[in-house]
Amino acid sequence: MTDHQWEMLQRTMKGEVVNPLPVGFIIDCPWLPNWYGINILDYFSNDELWLKANLKALQDFPDVMFLPGFWSEFGMCTEPSAFGARCVFPMNEFPHAHKIIQSVDDIDSLLQPNPRTDGLLPFVLNRLKLAQPKIEAAGHKIRFAVARGPLNIASYLMGSTEFLTTMMMQPEKAEALMKKITLYLKDWLQLQMETFPSIDGIFMLDDIIGFMGEEEFRAFGLPYFKELYDANVSVKFLHNDAPCKVSAPLLPEIGINLFNMGFDISLNELKHLTQNRVTLIGNIPPRDVLASGDAASVTETTVKLVNSLQDKSKVIFSCGGGMPPAVSSENIAAFIKAVRK
Repeated sequence: MTDHQWEMLQRTMKGEVVNPLPVGFIIDCPWLPNWYGINILDYFSNDELWLKANLKALQDFPDVMFLPGFWSEFGMCTEPSAFGARCVFPMNEFPHAHKIIQSVDDIDSLLQPNPRTDGLLPFVLNRLKLAQPKIEAAGHKIRFAVARGPLNIASYLMGSTEFLTTMMMQPEKAEALMKKITLYLKDWLQLQMETFPSIDGIFMLDDIIGFMGEEEFRAFGLPYFKELYDANVSVKFLHNDAPCKVSAPLLPEIGINLFNMGFDISLNELKHLTQNRVTLIGNIPPRDVLASGDAASVTETTVKLVNSLQDKSKVIFSCGGGMPPAVSSENIAAFIKAVRK
């Protein structure tokens, strides 16, 4: 993000209605490689192509806040790889990390990762180091420390059903796993902040939140997210595009001040649930409208979203979730134009 975009983000989060209304999208490997015209494996394995793809998006849409900006990642394999998860990388499909916890007894013997040396994390960090001069020459800075959330990582290491079952049947084992992952994530986020002093935000992604009731989230989510977001940064950003009615009222308590949700809930309702203390980034349907619709349907849906808002403060207009595969430049342009009208 440029200094100007960062200033716009800060002003929006403070409650100022900026003109023109802000537009932002979360972009990463599901969208960026194929939009740029390369396959996903090339995007992961060639730092020059990774950088060019990111720069192309910024050049084509200079008024859009692309978050987190220059996301150095290997899909869902990034964080589980440090625990030793076997990672599969098809040529042009999303990578997958295989679970390594076959029984709850494996949790106690799970080694604590070192983010400086383990898994794919050194490659993530070094890619950014090598690209930093060109990123800054283009007028941008590395603004966010980024990680999948602790519940998300637990579900990859153990399996989603197995992890949720363990929470109910053997809560002490689930707590032990969450503590290990949280310590790992604190180290990983801190390492990113130490490496790049320009970082002033934390961005975590965790959809498993949406599969938990309030009691379970308070026990197995809330304390660990609070610990992770208890950092000296101005932007504390969470993505959860699974159901969020249970967790949304707790976002201010966690410390989250920027939230990207799904599209199964209105921004007006979320403003009510969060007491308008959290800036919202969303939320037209990403796949069925932004990707699969034509420019006319994108325009119509976007206009309805903007006009539906009783209060346009603390909103960055986007889709409900990250940018999905196959979104065309024409549809992005239609979205921007509809918001700016």
